[in-house]
Amino acid sequence: MYSGLVSVAYVVASILFILSLGGLSHQETARRGNWCGIAGISIAMVATLYHIGADNLIATLVAIALGGIAGLIVAQRVVMTQMPQLVAILHSFVGLAAVLVGFAGYLEPLVSTVGAEHTIKLVEVYVGIFVGGITFTGSVVACGKLHGVISSKPVMLPGRHWLNLGIIIATLVLGGSFLSTDNSALGVTILIVMTGLALLLGTHLIMAIGGADMPVVVSMLNSYSGWAAAAIGFLLRNDLLIVTGALVGSSGAILSYIMCKAMNRSFVSVILGGFGQSTESTGVASDEPVQETTVEEVCEELLSAQAVIITPGYGMAVAQAQNPVSDITRFLRDKGVEVRFGIHPVAGRLPGHMNVLLAEAKVPYDIVLEMDEINDDFPQTDVVLVIGANDTVNPSAAEDPGSPISGMPVLEVWKAHRVVVLKRGMSAGYSGVENPLFYKPNTRMLFGDAKDMTEQILMRLKG
Repeated sequence: MYSGLVSVAYVVASILFILSLGGLSHQETARRGNWCGIAGISIAMVATLYHIGADNLIATLVAIALGGIAGLIVAQRVVMTQMPQLVAILHSFVGLAAVLVGFAGYLEPLVSTVGAEHTIKLVEVYVGIFVGGITFTGSVVACGKLHGVISSKPVMLPGRHWLNLGIIIATLVLGGSFLSTDNSALGVTILIVMTGLALLLGTHLIMAIGGADMPVVVSMLNSYSGWAAAAIGFLLRNDLLIVTGALVGSSGAILSYIMCKAMNRSFVSVILGGFGQSTESTGVASDEPVQETTVEEVCEELLSAQAVIITPGYGMAVAQAQNPVSDITRFLRDKGVEVRFGIHPVAGRLPGHMNVLLAEAKVPYDIVLEMDEINDDFPQTDVVLVIGANDTVNPSAAEDPGSPISGMPVLEVWKAHRVVVLKRGMSAGYSGVENPLFYKPNTRMLFGDAKDMTEQILMRLKG
């Protein structure tokens, strides 16, 4: 009876997780999706605590409390612009958990198995540890690249693909030995060696991927963490963990594929660690002149415009300029100016990151448009405000076949009548590629902190 109640609770939690994913796919239903997810995880935790019994209850509650306190402290300290790093490092925890649970499941199995069932259990242990190891180090490297402590430029070792292939072959050979041995000491040794190879492979794969592809990497690591969790679920015979891991794994893989298509990247090349990436670019001469503008001139152009498009980027998020940008939008719309936002799929280095920032600043959903919805409207636009965006508005993607971002769809802001770029300086974007947009004849540069500049524009418009 007790196991039946737990199974029913797990089914209900699984349904809530599915509803949560569905709700999070749209801005209008995102809040409801969050509540469904919270309800699902709460039911799952209560059912699991009920299932494990009194013997392990205290230790489990202590572990939950410690994890909850750590999560609360981290969540309070992490600002919105660091959300990509936070997501990446959370993936690493899932990978590490898969490795530790895999070793524990092999050394002290919950249920004794024989024959084919024992072989299946060994496969679950081996695959779970391997995927978990790749996820752990890959996520740590991705977090470091996103946070800037590791260079965003790809590290291309000579013969790197042969190195990856060698690790895979060695892993398969070790796996055959692991399945055939009855010696637990030898089995642990094989697992330790394989874990080291998995950790090396995860590090090498992500180090070879450049900053322009990092959003896809975070999504793919999300998928890896899901499959690692599913492997843990099979090992622990936990149906909910299997379902949840499969949901996360499949949704992460689908999102990665969609993002690769949106960025004109090969899905296989990205997950293989930058296979086929070009490291050369014709670039732009840094000594070419740029045309600067002033707050007064920008205000005059905005007030005389009929159509304005704002393309925000990571720089706007770092400067926390979304609120004055929202106020400028409201002021111009009250004056009869059509104002819309153009959002690149990876604006802010994470899918949906920019949409959340704008929603927090109370920008109406209906004027926030995706790249595919608004790209054709730039030629008919009077003024485009580029606020903190760089790689996502780089013409090199369309005009420079030798660029590392060649072929990546971008917001074609340079086709507007006037482009105003709010930027601190002339530094390259996260991908390290120079941006010829800054030197276009219809581009004007407004140098300074995005929040300071937008506040000055707002004050000048009102004054």
